[in-house]
Amino acid sequence: MKPRQYACGLDAAIDVIGGRWKALILWALHHGPVRTGELRRSVSGISEKMLIQVLREMEADEIVHREVFHEVPPRVEYSLTPLGVRLNDALSPLGDWGEDNMKAIARRRGVEPAPRH
Repeated sequence: MKPRQYACGLDAAIDVIGGRWKALILWALHHGPVRTGELRRSVSGISEKMLIQVLREMEADEIVHREVFHEVPPRVEYSLTPLGVRLNDALSPLGDWGEDNMKAIARRRGVEPAPRH
C-alpha cells in the first residue's frame, strides 16, 4: 500500500486539526496553560475520555504540550507549543468568518448559536 500523500498545505493542516474538537481545544488554550478539568468545561459537549484522546493526538502532532506537576494532588496542564500558536493564529480568520456568519449558518442548519459569555 502506498503511503498517504498530502495534495497541498491545506490538506496537511486539515489532517492535524480535523474532527469536531481540535480547533475548539486550540482556541481554549490560546490564553495560556489550562488544567484538564478547566479545559473540559470550556469545550462544551466533550467527554473526558474524548478530551484525553484528542489531547494525546494533538501532543503527538506537537501542537500541544502536556506538563505534569508532581504534587499532591497531581496536576496536569496543557498549553500550545510554538507550532500550536502558529496554527491557532492561522485559524483566527476562520473564527472571525464564523462569528460574522454564525446566525445565518445556524439558521440554515437548524442550530441554535451558543449564548455569548
